[in-house]
Amino acid sequence: GRMAQDMTEKELLKMELDQLKENLVPWQVSKTAKEIKEYIESMSAEDPLLKGVPEDKNPFKEKGGCTIS
Repeated sequence: GRMAQDMTEKELLKMELDQLKENLVPWQVSKTAKEIKEYIESMSAEDPLLKGVPEDKNPFKEKGGCTIS
């Protein structure tokens, strides 16, 4: 093969990508999905999207109303 310094950036990136693809271990989707589901369920008590944010901890709550006269 050619020396690395003679290769274009595109060729170097393609070579790197090919090496990464060789190292990938295909995940079993069924197993991975089950693990993700279990993780989400185990964290659900802390999840603000599920249980909401207490008013006193909400940085986005309205500070005060606005009146138009």
